[in-house]
Amino acid sequence: MGCGTKEPKITQLCLAAIQRLMSHEVVSETAAGNIINMLWQLMENSLEELKLLQTVLVLLTTNTVVHDEALSKAIVLCFRLHFTKDNITNNTAAATVRQVVTVVFERMVAEDERHRDIIEQPVLVQGNSNRRCVSTLKPCAKDAYMLFQDLCQLVNADAPYWLVGMTEMTRTFGLELLESVLNDFPQVFLQHQEFSFLLKERVCPLVIKLFSPNIKFRQGSSSSSSPAPVEKPYFPICMRLLRVVSVLIKQFYSLLVTECEIFLSLLVKFLDADKPQWLRAVAVESIHRLCVQPQLLRSFCQSYDMKQHSTKVFRDIVNALGSFIQSLFLVPPTGNPATTNPAGNNNSGGPVSTPANSGMLGIGGGVTLLPAFEYRGTWIPILTITVQGSAKATYLEMLDKVEPPTIPEGYAMSVAFHCLLDLVRGITSMIEGELGEVETECQTTTEAASSPTQSSERQESQSTSDQMDKEIVSRAVWEEMVNACWCGLLAALSLLLDASTDEAATENILKAELTMAALCGRLGLVTSRDAFITAICKGSLPPHYALTVLNTTTAATLSNKSYSIQGQSVMMISPSSESHQQVVAVGQPLAVQPQGTVMLTSKNIQCMRTLLNLAHCHGAVLGTSWQLVLATLQHLVWILGLKPSSGGALKPGRAVEGPSTVLTTAVMTDLPVISNILSRLFESSQYLDDVSLHHLINALCSLSLEAMDMAYGNNKEPSLFAVAKLLETGLVNMHRIEILWRPLTGHLLEVCQHPNSRMREWGAEALTSLIKAGLTFSHDPPLSQNQRLQLLLLNPLKEMSSINHPDIRLKQLECVLQILQSQGDSLGPGWPLVLGVMGAIRNDQGESLIRTAFQCLQLVVTDFLPTMPCTCLQIVVDVAGSFGLHNQELNISLTSIGLLWNISDYFFQRGETIEKELNKEEAAQQKQAEEKGVVLNRPFHPAPPFDCLWLCLYAKLGELCVDPRPAVRKSAGQTLFSTIGAHGTLLQHSTWHTVIWKVLFHLLDRVRESSTTADKEKIESGGGNILIHHSRDTAEKQWAETWVLTLAGVARIFNTRRYLLQPLGDFSRAWDVLLDHIQSAALSKNNEVSLAALKSFQEILQIVSPVRDSDKPETPPAVNVPVPVLLGSISGPGLSRPFVRTDSIGEKLGRYNSSEPPIVTDELEDLNLWWAAWNTWYRIGSESTKPPVTFDKLTFIPSQPFLTALTQIFPALYQHIKAGFSMGDLQKLGVTLHSAVSVPISSDASPFILPSYTEAVLTSLQEAVLTALDVLQKAICVGPENMQIMYPAIFDQLLAFVEFSCKPPQYGQLETKHIANAKYNQIQLFAPAEWVALNYVPFAERSLEVVVDLYQKTACHKAVVNEKVLQNIIKTLRVPLSLKYSCPSESTWKLAVSSLLKVLSIGLPVARQHASSGKFDSMWPELANTFEDFLFTKSIPPDNLSIQEFQRNESIDVEVVQLISTEILPYANFIPKEFVGQIMTMLNKGSIHSQSSSFTEAEIDIRLREEFSKMCFETLLQFSFSNKVTTPQEGYISRMALSVLLKRSQDVLHRYIEDERLSGKCPLPRQQVTEIIFVLKAVSTLIDSLKKTQPENVDGNTWAQVIALYPTLVECITCSSAEVCSALKEALVPFKDFMQPPASKVQNGES
Repeated sequence: MGCGTKEPKITQLCLAAIQRLMSHEVVSETAAGNIINMLWQLMENSLEELKLLQTVLVLLTTNTVVHDEALSKAIVLCFRLHFTKDNITNNTAAATVRQVVTVVFERMVAEDERHRDIIEQPVLVQGNSNRRCVSTLKPCAKDAYMLFQDLCQLVNADAPYWLVGMTEMTRTFGLELLESVLNDFPQVFLQHQEFSFLLKERVCPLVIKLFSPNIKFRQGSSSSSSPAPVEKPYFPICMRLLRVVSVLIKQFYSLLVTECEIFLSLLVKFLDADKPQWLRAVAVESIHRLCVQPQLLRSFCQSYDMKQHSTKVFRDIVNALGSFIQSLFLVPPTGNPATTNPAGNNNSGGPVSTPANSGMLGIGGGVTLLPAFEYRGTWIPILTITVQGSAKATYLEMLDKVEPPTIPEGYAMSVAFHCLLDLVRGITSMIEGELGEVETECQTTTEAASSPTQSSERQESQSTSDQMDKEIVSRAVWEEMVNACWCGLLAALSLLLDASTDEAATENILKAELTMAALCGRLGLVTSRDAFITAICKGSLPPHYALTVLNTTTAATLSNKSYSIQGQSVMMISPSSESHQQVVAVGQPLAVQPQGTVMLTSKNIQCMRTLLNLAHCHGAVLGTSWQLVLATLQHLVWILGLKPSSGGALKPGRAVEGPSTVLTTAVMTDLPVISNILSRLFESSQYLDDVSLHHLINALCSLSLEAMDMAYGNNKEPSLFAVAKLLETGLVNMHRIEILWRPLTGHLLEVCQHPNSRMREWGAEALTSLIKAGLTFSHDPPLSQNQRLQLLLLNPLKEMSSINHPDIRLKQLECVLQILQSQGDSLGPGWPLVLGVMGAIRNDQGESLIRTAFQCLQLVVTDFLPTMPCTCLQIVVDVAGSFGLHNQELNISLTSIGLLWNISDYFFQRGETIEKELNKEEAAQQKQAEEKGVVLNRPFHPAPPFDCLWLCLYAKLGELCVDPRPAVRKSAGQTLFSTIGAHGTLLQHSTWHTVIWKVLFHLLDRVRESSTTADKEKIESGGGNILIHHSRDTAEKQWAETWVLTLAGVARIFNTRRYLLQPLGDFSRAWDVLLDHIQSAALSKNNEVSLAALKSFQEILQIVSPVRDSDKPETPPAVNVPVPVLLGSISGPGLSRPFVRTDSIGEKLGRYNSSEPPIVTDELEDLNLWWAAWNTWYRIGSESTKPPVTFDKLTFIPSQPFLTALTQIFPALYQHIKAGFSMGDLQKLGVTLHSAVSVPISSDASPFILPSYTEAVLTSLQEAVLTALDVLQKAICVGPENMQIMYPAIFDQLLAFVEFSCKPPQYGQLETKHIANAKYNQIQLFAPAEWVALNYVPFAERSLEVVVDLYQKTACHKAVVNEKVLQNIIKTLRVPLSLKYSCPSESTWKLAVSSLLKVLSIGLPVARQHASSGKFDSMWPELANTFEDFLFTKSIPPDNLSIQEFQRNESIDVEVVQLISTEILPYANFIPKEFVGQIMTMLNKGSIHSQSSSFTEAEIDIRLREEFSKMCFETLLQFSFSNKVTTPQEGYISRMALSVLLKRSQDVLHRYIEDERLSGKCPLPRQQVTEIIFVLKAVSTLIDSLKKTQPENVDGNTWAQVIALYPTLVECITCSSAEVCSALKEALVPFKDFMQPPASKVQNGES
């Protein structure tokens, strides 16, 4: 009532009172109605409007008494107040309306809460035709329903049903109210069908109708084009509509599927470029609101995109955003007045906005840039709009604006950008979350399913299958979502990435691309995954660079380079050329042709980090995209100049070529980080599953192949990225290396063969590092138990051997060396591989390689022989042998021979164990071979395996013995014979056969062949400054040494191992072969070889044949050759071969094979061996001493030592063959000895061999010859009768030698100078003649002595008598005797005389004895002549003969005459008369002093051989006047001789007296004086002799002749010469004996 007064004051008080009542809830329903009516009247009167509103609000909020009409009236009241003119009232009313509407709906919610407990049967709503069918609704709900229905009516400009009394209404307000209800009370609409119906029937059509002006409107289209004027879009309504739509979609999507499709399509359309800017901005905001709700997006996808005939709404939204962003760049916003120059002819090549210019300047000036996108001159700032993940709209909230606001530049772009980011974030987090759940569920269910409880199995399997279905469904949704959105996303993001100038923005874009790529990968969507990765990759590389690389690598996967968006073809936009990014690095592109430099910006580096991040975190899903990722990383690494270091990590290194890499400090600090991430990326490969790992490896391999192709044909620095990373990957995946080993190493082996040295060096580095790491890694099970793996790991090492590059092989060998040092003990079955690697080094591969390989081998031999399987030992031998044959480095060859010796020692020490193991192995192989039905093939087959090992060793050494280098041959030869010598006893008996024929004789053949064909050219020096000794300065001489060594070695083996060899069947054949070798060596034209051959000959002849001995039949006597004493005895249990060594070979033979008795060689066979040796000896002798037909400088003449040795062999040999030695053999011997002695020596050697001519010494050869004959003679002496016929032959031989004293032998037509000449002409020794004959005098003299001795022993032998030996001796002696002083040596004739005397003293009695037989008839004249020649020699004594000498010589003559007087003349009756006559004549001649013209006065009396004359006289007289004269003939001879003598004296005296008288004072010539003196002396001698003779023997006639001399002598008294006088005195004195008184005739008469 108070209010009814309409008095303001009262009204105020009343209203306050009413409010207070209401707040105490004391108002009934009727009262409330009254109050409302009262308020209505106040309102109509426009009184206290604010108070009214307040009252209504209190009334409605404090209780629920107001219903139905009252409620509607109250609401209308508020509405009407809202439309008053007063602003405050307006706003308050609006607020009140909002609150009232809220209250109405809150009541309904509360009502529902109250009734929730009573479950009521819902009434089936009949078809929704009746709008008012609200009878089912409870009171509050009915109010709410009516209110909402009327709001729709009002917005649609229709009359309300319930809100009676509304006068006016604005659409904007209505839409706001609708939005708030929908937004605040969605459950009302979702729980009550009536409300849902309203939504469908009223709200949606209303919205669509109101949108129409916006849809039809095209910006800039002229009105004339359309028939009716188009209503312009109105911002406030449009904006509110979009808000309503947002709410509808968000809250009621499930109810309004079809309607939402329409709404969403509309939204998409609003983004078109021809819509107003503000419209596009709010549309983007609306879309943003959707994008932050991934579940909603998922529903869109399920409801539309996945249905067959539905619009692909989700795809369209994303594509629309993409096109929108694109359009912003392509079409500059018309609202921007700053855009100028649309023609685009300014420098930057496109519309450039002012901010962009300032931005460009800013780069230089260091001004902080606004974050922005900049593309082809369009510069769009990035505004910070919302917190990530929430869509806080700006323009959708501008409820107070009526006019469209001006949108700041870049706003729409920023929102769109955030839409994209939120979309990606939402989708990926949702899908990944669900994926994660599915995966964990799967795991739990599979774990549960595998549990053993039977009962629950069925239900579990059921649940599993349900789950599977569920998963299939959800997977389809996920895939569809990704497939729908990726093209658009990618197009937009790539564009933004390219345009972004802000690091944060770039980071966000990259993150989006990364998460998408990872998601696609997880879902297995290859194309989309690759597309996103490609985008990141392109971003990482400089502009235009990327295209070539990525388009080539991904051409296959992404042939569709353009993606269509809403029918418009949108190219993947290539990066713009002018990016306003800070350049942080300049480097060289990785390309075949150098292309200048490229620049990396900080954005590239950012992309690169994203790429690394992607690979690191999502490697498992990359699959084939690894190729893209790695290719890009490779290029980046290249441009940044990172180079691989050990282990494959990349470190910043200076690039090799050109100015190339320039890095700013910014990036320098980043590089270590990047390289670290790169390494971590590959380390994380250990967590990848096998398939992903294979993808990674394949990608690296194909990258590497590309790098290899690029590096062909040039020596540019190659890209080593792939190789380094293969290594890193291999190293971290050692625990499962088997699965990747083959592709990994296979590829690295290809890299190792690359012509580019840097490339292959790294290939090898990687490969060897992997092998070493693989072997050291502790695998499970360990390698020792996993041989297959070990061989797999080592195999690539072997494969490297087929590569020819020395640097690779060096790496390979260094690797082997390191493996040996670290793993040598545990290589086991890997040994053949490792050894094969060393052995594969060829000769032409350079010194350093061979040296390294050899180091490995040395290590093996010194340290690892015991650890390797015995079957590998043969390989070790082969390898060591092959190093011996390498000719790069002599020391290596020599050392390798040393190694072979060490190996043989090892075999020897470990013989037993090796043998056991080998036999075991052999048995196994034999069994395998039998199973396969093949023959077991190995070298030296029938021999047991251990022996084969030895034979291989021998064969290898044998090969080395014929190496071209002398030092190697020598060393190998010594080693071969030493090993056979030292360890040969380990061999089975039968194996010796192989040793002899296959090893030793084979070697001898090869050496002989090489030696005979060797080059005779002089070798100047031995390399470097080494001088070669003249004895080794031709290849021939060097081979000679080898031949010597080999022959000696074989001979020694034959000698020391004879007891083993003889029992072998073909010993005699072997003997013949050996002798043949000795013969050919002895006849070789090389002194060294020939001499050595004889030494070997001597050695094998020292063997004495085992003689059967009755006491010890089982053990032949010990051979007289020292056998090496052995180191302990080694016994092999259970082996048929005892490892026993003893000193006595007899014992050895006995123990050799316990099962068989020792074989004692047949003597007959033995004799054959000796006769074979004799034949060889004779062939050598006759061939070597045969004089050559022609002589020149090079004629080969055997040396003295050779001939000596040859001759010295004979005595030993003869001992064995004397039984059958025949006359023919003796002749052969004689010829040989004679020829040997005749050989001259070279003038070079003469000073060493020849004694100086004054010494009478024999050379060793001559001594040997005499020894040989001596042996023979002694043998004959004790031999049987039939041998004694050989005496004469021996005499002949010796006498031939005696002749050498005066007539040295000729050697063919060779001119020699005789050493004897040197007596007179010393200088001649060094005269030009090449050859010097020996001094044969001592030899001849010795021979003569031998003859005399022998003759003394054998004079009476029948053969000696019959063969006229004596005559031959005399005949031979006649030569030196007749020469006398002319003999080359004075001693010769003296010896000859003494020998003659000795011989005659023995021989003459024999001759007299056989006088009757006539066997000596021819001897006598020879003897007479010999005497004659000697006593009256034609040679003149030398001038320097001293008096004493002369006297001594005379005494020799006297001895001869004495012999005649004692041995010959007394037996004249047994001697032929002619001979006696000759002797007499001779004595006669001697008794007259022979005359010599050259005496000085002092010597005259000596020189006249007085003694000799006296002796002759005496002998003559003795026999002339002896009373023993038997025949008158002899006496006659004496008398005649005397008368001749006296007559001759008479004549000389007469002539002297005449000459004296005539000469007057002049003295007479010297010789005449001498003669007269001589005659005078002779007369006195004669008278003396006559006196001594028996008087009855002197003829009276003779006395008369003597006395007749007296007067003549007296006449000489007048001579003036004192000498003559003294002689005369002597001659006259004897006449006193004739002075007797004459006999008285008286007496006679008387008588």
